[in-house]
Amino acid sequence: MEAQDTETTGARAADEHHADIYGEDGAVRSSFLAQIGAAIADRDTLTLKREVDDLHQSELGDLLEALHPEQRRALVELLGSDFDFSALTEVDEAIRLDIVDNLPNAQIAQAVQELDSDDAVYILEDLDREDQEEILSQLPFTERIRLRRALDYPEETAGRRMQTEFVAVPPFWTIGQTIDYMREDKNLPDRFSQIFVIDPSFKLLGAIDLDQILRTKRAVKVEDVMHETRHAIPATMDQEEAAREFEQYDLLSAAVVDENDRLVGVLTIDDVVDVIQQEAEEDLLRMGGVGDEELSDTVLATSRSRVPWLLVNLLTAFLAASVIGLFDRTIEHIVALAVLMPIVAGMGGNAGSQTMTVTVRALATRDLDIYNAARIIRRELGVGFINGMVFAVLIGTVAGLWFHDPNLGGIIAAAMIINMFAAALAGILIPLVLDRFKIDPAVASAVFVTTVTDVVGFFAFLGLATWWFGVS
Repeated sequence: MEAQDTETTGARAADEHHADIYGEDGAVRSSFLAQIGAAIADRDTLTLKREVDDLHQSELGDLLEALHPEQRRALVELLGSDFDFSALTEVDEAIRLDIVDNLPNAQIAQAVQELDSDDAVYILEDLDREDQEEILSQLPFTERIRLRRALDYPEETAGRRMQTEFVAVPPFWTIGQTIDYMREDKNLPDRFSQIFVIDPSFKLLGAIDLDQILRTKRAVKVEDVMHETRHAIPATMDQEEAAREFEQYDLLSAAVVDENDRLVGVLTIDDVVDVIQQEAEEDLLRMGGVGDEELSDTVLATSRSRVPWLLVNLLTAFLAASVIGLFDRTIEHIVALAVLMPIVAGMGGNAGSQTMTVTVRALATRDLDIYNAARIIRRELGVGFINGMVFAVLIGTVAGLWFHDPNLGGIIAAAMIINMFAAALAGILIPLVLDRFKIDPAVASAVFVTTVTDVVGFFAFLGLATWWFGVS
């Protein structure tokens, strides 16, 4: 009882220690950073090990991201073999490379041997091919083959994200033999929820959940209680598609097989959660035209990643400006048009962005396809028309009163209806067309939708004004 109390007290103290590193805003406390920084400056290894030793890998990752570059390099150097390399899977690519590039390959090789294979691949995949080979050559043969096989699969596939450590048994074993094997073999994964059943050529035959094993008598054969693995994932499947399989079928883990249906690894829910977060961040960044930018990127790298789409925006802005140029005499005669033009274009741009965001997300989750596209298009057009009517009345009334001209209010009202309708049409059709031609709609849609709403808005407003007021 006393030992149990001591263990509980120790666990509670560890939890309190973990909570102490974060402030109320969820960021690492400045006082904790100052304490770590002072220990680094004094090269106080004992203090560093005491403060960092109990941190979870995600907490250590947050600490690394909060430190200055020279401090994080010194922290890793001072901790030496006590540094938890799994924390490098919790930081962004730029920080991970900054740390790894300053370590000797021999130290990296020693560290990755203690990691799960999926974490090891996550660290190795960003290194130069030459460094990869040098590190792999220092690993035991079996582990080297496993990691090299995972690295040979394309980036962002299930083969890259899988864990090559798994438990597999032949179908003729009994449940008792399987339990004894799990108790005696010291090389099994730390955590697993399924045992896979394979033939001598490693072809996947089925699987057994651990709870099924616990409820089955020892004399029963594995083949009598195994179930088919209905959701085995090809190693070459895109990681986003694999994550969708987990979401659709509520999986905790899934077998990963090669082109010959041979078991090569297992994909687990913790890896899939990381994939979902990564893909969501990528889509969000691409919709903003900033690519795969990281907060830790340098000024030049950040500038370089943003320039291409800013250049495209500039070219499309000239297109919208050329439309305005067609009606320069109208604007000279009716100066109020110059004041009201941005309202029409801005409202259309926002409405188009709303429709585009919903469409891109629906395409990403496969909720929008050829079978329901027509219905969704009709819905969005209806929404565009109704919103156009609502804001046409509002803006037309305000413009008419502001400039004491009901004709001007009617013109901007009509232009608003036209542009909101066009915004809805562009917001759904442009992502659909881009997706049809295998172009990522998250990357390219925003520029084209904004161009359509600017051009249609300016042309409708200025064109109606030119026709109504008879300016030539």
